[in-house]
Amino acid sequence: MIPFNKPFLTGKETQYIEEAVFSGKISGNGDFTKKCQSFFEKKYGFKKCLLTTSCTDALEMCAILANIKEGDEVIVPSYTFVSSALAFVRQGAKIIFADSYSNNPNIDAGLIEPLITKKTKAIVIVHYAGISCEMDTVMAIANKHNILVIEDAAQAIDSYYKEKPLGSIGHFSTFSFHETKNIISGEGGMLAINDERFAERAEVIWEKGTNRAQFFRGEINKYGWIDTGSSFLPSEVIAAFLWAQLENLNTIQKKRKHIWNTYYSKLNNANLNHFSLPIIPSYASQNGHLFYLVVKNIETRAKLINYLKTNNIHAVFHYLSLHASAYYHKKHDVRVLPNSDKFTNCLVRLPLFYNLSDVELEKIINAVITFDNNETIF
Repeated sequence: MIPFNKPFLTGKETQYIEEAVFSGKISGNGDFTKKCQSFFEKKYGFKKCLLTTSCTDALEMCAILANIKEGDEVIVPSYTFVSSALAFVRQGAKIIFADSYSNNPNIDAGLIEPLITKKTKAIVIVHYAGISCEMDTVMAIANKHNILVIEDAAQAIDSYYKEKPLGSIGHFSTFSFHETKNIISGEGGMLAINDERFAERAEVIWEKGTNRAQFFRGEINKYGWIDTGSSFLPSEVIAAFLWAQLENLNTIQKKRKHIWNTYYSKLNNANLNHFSLPIIPSYASQNGHLFYLVVKNIETRAKLINYLKTNNIHAVFHYLSLHASAYYHKKHDVRVLPNSDKFTNCLVRLPLFYNLSDVELEKIINAVITFDNNETIF
C-alpha cells in the first residue's frame, strides 16, 4: 500500500536529541529552541518567533494576545481545521464563518468586509495547501477597520505571497510541525509575531504568565507571575528534532515540489474530464505541502478513493465545513456557504511525502487517469 503520508527523517534527529538530553537542559527554551527560532527570524524576516507544542497552542496565544473576550467576533474560514476557530471560542468569541472561493479552498477575500461589525476583533486567514490567500485585500480591510489579522500558516512554510513569506504579513502567524507537514517534529508549532507591540507580552504568555525568559537573559533580578498564560513552550527534545529538519529544509522542499509539479504536469496534460486541479493564483506560490483533486460530487469521491484503495493507494478527503459541525452549527447564522460545502464533499488528497518514489508517483497518476477515463464503470 502506498501510504497517504510517511514522516521523513534526515538522520540527525536522534543525534541532536541525545545532545539535548546530555546538555542537562531539556525542559525548553534552550540552545535548540533558540537556534530554531533564530532560523525563522533570519530566513523569513519574522520579527519574533516562539516555538510551541502545537499550532493549536500558537493560535491560543494569538487569541490571548488579541485580547479576545466574551461576545467578541472573529472571522474564520469555514473550510479549515477546528483549531483555527477553537482557539478563539475558548476565549468566548463568536465565530463568523466565511466562505471559500468557488475555485479555491481559501477564504474569499471579497466576502470578508460585509461580515465585519463593531464587535469584530480579528480575521483568521488560512493558507490552504500552502497557497496564499489574497493578502493585500485582507490587510486593507483590516487596517480600515482596525482589526488584527492572524495568518494560520500551518501548511504554508516556505511559501510566498508576491515574494513575501507567508506568515510575515499579518500581525501574528502560526505554523505546524505535525508529522503530516513539510517540516516535522512529531507534534510542534510556532508563533511568529510581526507587530512588535505584542512581542514582550507574547514571551510572558509563553512562559506561563511569568517574566522568566527575561530573568534568564539577565534583564531582571527575579521573576514572577505578571499576566495570564500557559505552558506553551516545547521541550528541547522536540526542538532538537526540529533543528535536524530545518537544516535540510531546502532538500526537503525541492523533493516535495518535484512531486507536486509532477502530479500537476501529468494530470493537466491528461485533460481530465471529471476532476479539477489546484489553481495557483498569480500572486501565490506552492510549497509542495499537499496535492488535491476536486471531483464533481461526493459519490464520485467515494468511488475514486475506493478505486485507489483497490490499487493499494491511500487517498483521503479533508475538512468538514466548521459551520455545519455538530459542535457549532446551532451557533452559526443562517448563511449558506456553498463553496466550503463543495470542498467538504468533493476534495480528494493524493499521497505526497518526501520518500514517495517516481515509480509510486507514476502509479498514482496512472490510476487517477484510468479512473477518469472509466468513471461511469467504477
